[in-house]
Amino acid sequence: MNTKLRFASLIGAVAIIAAACGGGTATTAPTTAPASAEPTTAPESGEPSAPASQEPTGEPLVGELTVWHSYGSGGGETGAFQKALGAILVANKDLTVHVVEQPFSDIFNGWNTDVAAGGGPDMFIAPNDNLYSQADGGVLLDVTDALAGKLDGFSQTAVDGSQVDLGDGKGPRFYMVPESLKAVALWYDKTVVATPPATTDALLAAVTDGSVKLGLNQNAYHMFGFTGSFGGTLMDADGKCVADQAGFADAFAYFQALKAAGAKFYTDGNALKQDFQTGALNAVIDGPWQTADFVKALGDKAAVAPMPAGPSGATANPFTGTDGWYINPNSANTELAIAFALQMVGTASEQTLTNDAGHVPAAPGVTINSPIVQGFADAAAAGLPRPQRAEFNNYWGPFGDAINLVLDKGEDAATTATNACALMNEANGK
Repeated sequence: MNTKLRFASLIGAVAIIAAACGGGTATTAPTTAPASAEPTTAPESGEPSAPASQEPTGEPLVGELTVWHSYGSGGGETGAFQKALGAILVANKDLTVHVVEQPFSDIFNGWNTDVAAGGGPDMFIAPNDNLYSQADGGVLLDVTDALAGKLDGFSQTAVDGSQVDLGDGKGPRFYMVPESLKAVALWYDKTVVATPPATTDALLAAVTDGSVKLGLNQNAYHMFGFTGSFGGTLMDADGKCVADQAGFADAFAYFQALKAAGAKFYTDGNALKQDFQTGALNAVIDGPWQTADFVKALGDKAAVAPMPAGPSGATANPFTGTDGWYINPNSANTELAIAFALQMVGTASEQTLTNDAGHVPAAPGVTINSPIVQGFADAAAAGLPRPQRAEFNNYWGPFGDAINLVLDKGEDAATTATNACALMNEANGK
């Protein structure tokens, strides 16, 4: 494929995915965390911090790195990240890290544009939302050899989610250092919702009688798990969309029923978050990245349950993504960047991110002390690992539009599901 066309396609796909998964506010001015800095204190989470004996180990890190993240200015994830980073800097006196926070909506396109132009930071951390396209576009360093023997005991789902098979005869290759897993689940206020609805019928009944004030992010990411509840499958083994065969039409009709019953659908994830934190909603479907902020707002009232199972007992299958560190192939510090990434995903750092930010750890030896984090670990285990193949990139547009059509225009659920699947297959030449 023409390089310019491939890069344009890469940018377009990322824009759709970022819109589906939501964004946040952030600063873009770099800040330097000095080697002597003490770890930043994260917002209280009610969980113990990592023991002092769990300090980063290995060869001392020497040099200078620029890293990007999109944890959100002042949010709980930011504090946990700074705390983990601070511990590494204390242990590595000759390491300087320049931290640049990016809005989530911009981080992939910003990286792709800068790296394609020969620049960019040394590394960034983000989900594997666009791993296949970025690897195929040549904007990520292949770190397979560098990770040999370094991921023993890591979650197999996270390991698999960090690899891509580009069909070049090399087989699956690592383009990311895995950090954590994520999947959405049902957040609820347990002082108001004593028993979270375990089935789609029970949830609809609770929304109808007003006992559950439900908020849903109206997009093809947060709502995907319901298609599994109704027995749907998105693609077959060859990457052909088969969503028109079962499940998706029923899920779309269910969305319409929830809306008619009083559920509130949001195209602004921050508005949903605010309404849940202030009590206007008592149940939402969202991810572990909200843990620090939701616990700060609700305290012990915050709880997590699986997305409800369907009428036949089929379990929900939210997308299970892997967060991890990506390395810039243009960097003059690739060895240092990989070594730093391995310390940031190690047991000590991950214990901090699990305790203080609710991350579901990929690393071995991390203790999950919170039922909330355990709930998201269970959701990730039950979810559908985010497909890392070219055909999946053409899911977001047709199915995001389809959800808007059934909810905003009241269009027929079955026809809309069939049309979305046809559009996905047409885009993929299937």
